[in-house]
Amino acid sequence: MKTQLTTLCAVMSFAVVALAEPETFDFKDPKGVNTISFFVDSIVEPIQGLAGGVTGKVSFDPENPTATTGKISVEVSTMHTANKGMTDALQSPDWLDAKGHPTIDFTIKKVTDAKKKEDNSFELTMVGDLSCKGVSKEQTVAVKATIIPDGMSQRQKSGAGDLLILRADFVIKRADYKIKPDMPGKMVGEEIQLRVAIVLREIPMLVVRSYSAATALTSIKKSSRTSLSIMSSVLGG
Repeated sequence: MKTQLTTLCAVMSFAVVALAEPETFDFKDPKGVNTISFFVDSIVEPIQGLAGGVTGKVSFDPENPTATTGKISVEVSTMHTANKGMTDALQSPDWLDAKGHPTIDFTIKKVTDAKKKEDNSFELTMVGDLSCKGVSKEQTVAVKATIIPDGMSQRQKSGAGDLLILRADFVIKRADYKIKPDMPGKMVGEEIQLRVAIVLREIPMLVVRSYSAATALTSIKKSSRTSLSIMSSVLGG
């Protein structure tokens, strides 16, 4: 009986934990506005452009922002400038190699600092691995995360769910990722400036919660039946 009660308590505790999970957000923006801008300065020819095709998921808990996890990916084939020839060169093997390495990924490893602000926003110091063209390097990025309760309904009449907005400005070295490393800095700047301002929508947890509750209920029923069987055996004996 003690074993069955222990199992019952464990199952119920699991169900409670499942219902208290942090919110999970993804980049499936119905309005399709998510882009990341890039800028490479140089004496001869500054380059600036946009990247779309932003995908991924981020788990964020306003009560525990340092526990933030997730991954953000950008499709290299969506990166473009105002000049077609420059865009073609950008996606070529010498530069970003869109065919050989179709995505640029940022995987969050940890958040070392988080400061809550008055407008439902948080200043995060985020550490993650930035992978580009087969090279992965750790980057530390200052990120502003703003959570908007029921923000989807503010963007679209038929929308529902919270929004998470991530904003960041940071710099990476072109040579670190083997992006045309033999090109002199006079022609193409050594640093690539990245500006991120992307919207994530909350993934509805109804299905997950329903599954967790159903699983817990099934386990409770099984545990109860086993307990009754044991009691019957004891009394019958």
